Amino acid sequence: MRTMRRAPLAWVTVLPAALMPLLAVGAEPGLPALTVQTATGGGQTYSLTLQVLLLMTAVSLLPAIILMMTAFTRIVIVLGILRQAIGAGNTPPNQVLVGLALFLTLFVMSPVVERITEDAYKPYAAGTIDGSVALDRALVPLKKFMLDQTRESDIATFVRISGGKGYATPQDVPLMILVPSFVTSELKTAFLIGFLIFIPFVIIDLVVASVLMSMGMMMLSPVLISLPFKLMLFVLVDGWSLVMGTLASSFYS
Repeated sequence: MRTMRRAPLAWVTVLPAALMPLLAVGAEPGLPALTVQTATGGGQTYSLTLQVLLLMTAVSLLPAIILMMTAFTRIVIVLGILRQAIGAGNTPPNQVLVGLALFLTLFVMSPVVERITEDAYKPYAAGTIDGSVALDRALVPLKKFMLDQTRESDIATFVRISGGKGYATPQDVPLMILVPSFVTSELKTAFLIGFLIFIPFVIIDLVVASVLMSMGMMMLSPVLISLPFKLMLFVLVDGWSLVMGTLASSFYS
């Protein structure tokens, strides 16, 4: 928990570095990234190593990794449902929700990132292990996080779809099965949390609509009247802190 309290901004630079072992198979530890050779006549030629090419590939794969293998999916869906429940249109805007979801994801995933950094990246950068060993070590904490959040029924569903016969231990489940199972479980959990968030706001809408109906104000939009009450309720109960705390604790409960 001490690690999770650190500023999430630091993981913006640590996360790509920690994910390097996932794409560094085949690169030689200690090999310089840029090689400069002097050609005949005083000219110079430059050549990049395979490691740099894989790093550039990692940058393009990073959004997919964040979406499909981290806590980002659950968080951004719950925040979107919350905005829909409040009924304030596009407030907060999408950029704010995505940015908040990203930094909360870094906060939640910080123990996993630290394990990858300590067990895989640092030994690989020091040249004590090669790329394949670093890859295996980096996948261990990431798979453990995903397995802790994935329902067995979802894994069984994708095993049945793939025609497999099951696995002896959860650690034997390959990423081809684990990733879609994890995303499916995250969608279910996000919708369950969103349902619980939606209920108080629906009750406010029903109460306001009933009061307006009893007063004969059928032409007045209930949404226009209920919106200030929903905003006031959400602010009074410190709703943002409750939602952020619930989302963060839902991964380690």
